[in-house]
Amino acid sequence: MTPLDYGRSFLIGLAPKNEVRFWIESRTRIIDDQTGQFEDYIQAASCKSERTFAEKDLFQDDNYDFLPIFGPEYSIIFRRKAYLNKGYKDCVLSVRMWDGQRYHLVEPADYVELTSNEEIREATYSMQSIVAQTEIKNAETGQRAILECPVKTMNTHRENDMYQVDTGPLAFPDLTRRHDRNVDGISLAFVAFNVPDFADFVIEVATSLGEGEPEVHHYSELISLPAENRLFVIRNA
Repeated sequence: MTPLDYGRSFLIGLAPKNEVRFWIESRTRIIDDQTGQFEDYIQAASCKSERTFAEKDLFQDDNYDFLPIFGPEYSIIFRRKAYLNKGYKDCVLSVRMWDGQRYHLVEPADYVELTSNEEIREATYSMQSIVAQTEIKNAETGQRAILECPVKTMNTHRENDMYQVDTGPLAFPDLTRRHDRNVDGISLAFVAFNVPDFADFVIEVATSLGEGEPEVHHYSELISLPAENRLFVIRNA
């Protein structure tokens, strides 16, 4: 999968009353190895609940994080409030999201895969744009997924020749079973890895604040999976 140039990738809604534009934060490709078919899910940047084009008081009371993921037929809206709310995840037809979307997914003029820890570190030190791809699979269900995102945080250690990616959010698919709709198995997660062959994820789930305390949505479920991790330098010139 050719990586995207995330600095120049957007989508825009088609509704005349609000042609909203979103910056793209990640892409997840879910692949059915039994049929060879795949679907791409495009995760956009988060914003806050608002009264669009109002004369004043633009932010809504009882405000919440608003994060959309756009798919070919169905999309997802995550609405995270300060407390556990039933409307947290809403799966809707994509055409109902601002009358559909026009994608502007830009592939780079050139890109190079980084194949050693030294190359990864040097690309980091020279302030180059780096994109990560993490490929996971489940042999029992015959499904694979490629999770792609720009690397927002990169840890490095010169003396020990080490690196560690920590970035997100991204659309994490549940491959342990086949869903009638892929959106039903998608959660929000962050990914971390420092070697090519495994990745750790922390997934946003309902989380208790302690005995007798309420639950909230928080990144707290930890999963470690075998993976193929790839890092690319994006070049525009």
